[in-house]
Amino acid sequence: MKKTTIIRYIAGAFLLCAVSAGCNKDFLEKKPLTEYEENDVWKDVGLVQAFVNDLYVQMRSGYLEVMLSSMTDESRFIHDYNTSRVVQGNASADDVGAINDFARWDLHYKAIRNCNMFLEKIAEVPLSNEALRTRMTGEVHFMRAWYYHLLVKYYGGVPLITKTFNIKGDEQEILSVKRATFDECIKFITAECDLAAQQLPASYDAVTKGRVTKGAAMALKSRILLFAASKLFNDEKVPNELMGYKSGLQKDRYKLAMDAAKAVMDLNMYSLYQPTDNPVENYTRVFLDRDNPEMIFVKQYDKALLGTSHDLYNGPNGYHNWGGNVPIENFVTGYQMKDGTAFSWSNVAQAKAPYENRDPRFYATILYDGAKWKPRPSDAAEIDSVGVIQTGKYEAANGRDSVWGLDTRNSTIENWNGTYSGYYLRKFMDKNLDAQFFRGNQSWIFIRYAEILLNYAEAAIGYGDDADGRIMLNKVRERAGMPPTTASGDALLAVLKYERRYELAYEEQRFFDARRWRDAETVFNENAFGIEVLGSQIAGHPFVYHVYSIQPRKFNKAKNYLLPIPANEIRKNKNLDQQEDYK
Repeated sequence: MKKTTIIRYIAGAFLLCAVSAGCNKDFLEKKPLTEYEENDVWKDVGLVQAFVNDLYVQMRSGYLEVMLSSMTDESRFIHDYNTSRVVQGNASADDVGAINDFARWDLHYKAIRNCNMFLEKIAEVPLSNEALRTRMTGEVHFMRAWYYHLLVKYYGGVPLITKTFNIKGDEQEILSVKRATFDECIKFITAECDLAAQQLPASYDAVTKGRVTKGAAMALKSRILLFAASKLFNDEKVPNELMGYKSGLQKDRYKLAMDAAKAVMDLNMYSLYQPTDNPVENYTRVFLDRDNPEMIFVKQYDKALLGTSHDLYNGPNGYHNWGGNVPIENFVTGYQMKDGTAFSWSNVAQAKAPYENRDPRFYATILYDGAKWKPRPSDAAEIDSVGVIQTGKYEAANGRDSVWGLDTRNSTIENWNGTYSGYYLRKFMDKNLDAQFFRGNQSWIFIRYAEILLNYAEAAIGYGDDADGRIMLNKVRERAGMPPTTASGDALLAVLKYERRYELAYEEQRFFDARRWRDAETVFNENAFGIEVLGSQIAGHPFVYHVYSIQPRKFNKAKNYLLPIPANEIRKNKNLDQQEDYK
């Protein structure tokens, strides 16, 4: 390990301490940073804590400029950045396009190496506080499970590296490692979660909050077991044991997933957040109110140090924001009406007023033409003093001219960051923040309680217990202000899929859900659509809406369900077996 790497651990400690409201500062008063070597770390408690802290710092949140949603049927990234290669099914082993920023084979294995190093060295660290040693060990077992669960979700079976290598002495072993089977990977991840849960506290005080807990480890186990029980890894199309199961019963795997979710629920530490009687406000505040009871594992941000740029990246161009990941009509159309029935553009009454009486989560997630948002910046306030989203072209008050909305690509404020779809993202955004100049402090939620309820519901349905699954499903629907479902069988499964799609929208679930259900070959194989809004500034004149294609898309069911093992890794290690469809 290089000295510069040690310095990075110190920097990581600063950040985590800031968001956790405090830390042990004694280690900063030792020798100069430039003098630290690898062996020094395991002699100093402060440096060991910094080493663990860096594992948190390296965790990628969803607040990137390009969101994973834009490689699904949720949104389109308007600046492209090679995202079109992904949605058009053109990934190759040499270049998977923008998805590499998420799959991150090399970076995940670097983090895993650091986990392995810690677990090899922690016993020799001179610690008088054995509770601290136990807690940090639990944190690192969780982190190793976390990084492996990410690799498995993208690649299926991957090499299970559980020790560090000596670069000079272990070259042959390094270059001969093989992929573990999918089953072996799932068992390893769940075992790591179990170890972490045994060693981690249920909660922390204000000084150390933000770290992983017993509940987080159990929740991760719930997630990966549901993933493993899914159709993609349990049907006759599975080509080999690296890419799924070739034996055993899917029903048994659903039972394991069901039990894991139930264990989290039985902790009685988490609940669906409902601070008001307004379902739109409740859903909005889940992602804005810090330390609310729905959060199980989050990445915290402090606007004074490293705030999020989510609002800047995705806000409307009429507010001098970048309009990056814009919701597409494919996603918007799917929102149910408030009474639980489907919306349809072929319904004349609904087509005349498409944004009325929809699922309350729609209003907390999507900025659409006519949505009241927030005050405009000074150079736009004279044109729009109220702060209403304008993504259409409007008949002028004189009845002759046409006026383009402030949030279009023909805006008089900014035109280069305008939406292609007619929508902007509302979810996660702080309407009290002037994102042109300031950053936000919204936490990125890795896991929340609504997911656990939906995990349980899906596993129960898969196991054959519709009644039990329906109860948990309806808890989520009722918090959202939607009527409970009475469906069963395939109809109940369809409601479950609806709930995961719209309750967990833009939370990096859809990319995997559509794949593990084997729905991607249908829903990701359709062009992305937008909405053209033709309106009027004259009272009583109707608005007209046209759905049109904004981006060609294609999903290759023979290749796109799992990512190819990176070609450079195959070239280095001939024992790494490539995905069957990329050979």
